Amino acid sequence: MQRSPALVRKILRQGSNHIQTVNSRPCDVFINHRGIDTKRTVAGLLFYHFSRLRLHPFLDSKNMKPGDKLFDEIDAAIRKCKVGLAVFSPQYCESYFCLHELALLMESKKRVIPVFCNVKPSQLRVRDNGTCSPVELQRFSWALEEAKYTVGLTFDSSKGDWSEFLRDASDAVLQNLLEVEGEGAYKIDHKYDFQDQC
Repeated sequence: MQRSPALVRKILRQGSNHIQTVNSRPCDVFINHRGIDTKRTVAGLLFYHFSRLRLHPFLDSKNMKPGDKLFDEIDAAIRKCKVGLAVFSPQYCESYFCLHELALLMESKKRVIPVFCNVKPSQLRVRDNGTCSPVELQRFSWALEEAKYTVGLTFDSSKGDWSEFLRDASDAVLQNLLEVEGEGAYKIDHKYDFQDQC
C-alpha cells in the first residue's frame, strides 16, 4: 500500500503534536536509576508498569529525544514531578548524573521512595574520584544519607519475585502520590479558610 506525501505529513504532524503534549505534561514519578545496572530491567519495567497504570513516569531513555539538553530536561522533570523513585544499584554511586538527580530531588523536597536493588544501603557511598568539587561531594553525600534513612523497598533481582516487587513499588508510588496530592489540597483549603476569616 502506497501512502500519499500529504497523508504522511499529516500523520507526522499529528504525531509530533502528541509527543509535545505528552512531554510537556509534568511527570507523576521521576525514576532515578543507574542505566548500566537497571535500565533494561528494574527501571524499564517500572516505567512500562506505571504507564499501564496511566501514571506519567519519567525515564530519561523513554522521555528524551536526540538533541535534548540533559540537565535542562532532567532538572525540569525533577522540579515538576510529584514523587521520586530512586533505584539504587551496585554502580549507582559511580554516576555523577545519578547523584545529581538524587540531590536535586532531595533539595526540591520531593517525596523520594528508595529501592535498594541488589545492594544494601550500607554499601552505598559517595567516592571522591577527583571529578567533583568538595561542595558537590558534600551535596551528594547529604542526599545519599537522606535516602538511606528513608523507608524504602529492597529487591534481589536474582532471587526476588518480580510480580511482588512491581506490586509493592506500585503501591508505594500510588500511596505517596495520594499523600502528596492530599497535602496540596490541604494547603489550598487552608489558604481559603484563612482568607474567609479576614
